[in-house]
Amino acid sequence: MKSYKDLDIYALSLSLFYKTHGLSLKLPNYEKCELGSQIRRSSDSVVSNIVEGYGRKQYKADFIKFLTYSHASNLETICHLEKLGSLYLNLTEEVEILKSEYDILGAKIYSFLRYVKSNWNKFE
Repeated sequence: MKSYKDLDIYALSLSLFYKTHGLSLKLPNYEKCELGSQIRRSSDSVVSNIVEGYGRKQYKADFIKFLTYSHASNLETICHLEKLGSLYLNLTEEVEILKSEYDILGAKIYSFLRYVKSNWNKFE
């Protein structure tokens, strides 16, 4: 692995960020600055923390910490999606698809986190 770009969780989280960003722009104008902003930031945090963690991979505790932050931001994003699905029924189908994809991503981040905890020395 030469770069964070080689990580499946990076590619998936970046793709989901773009989809989530697009969804947030479909919200009413007043919501774009409220819940829309929150979901854009949390989905961005998922991918950004993967990158930052990888950048600190020489320090096991930092690598694990940022992957944990990424996993937590993934859960936060799912929570925001649940709120959007309840508040904006016209977006329910798109929200449900995204929630499913974020569930898959969360499981992958968690698996990678467990892998790093037990195989950290293989990254150097």
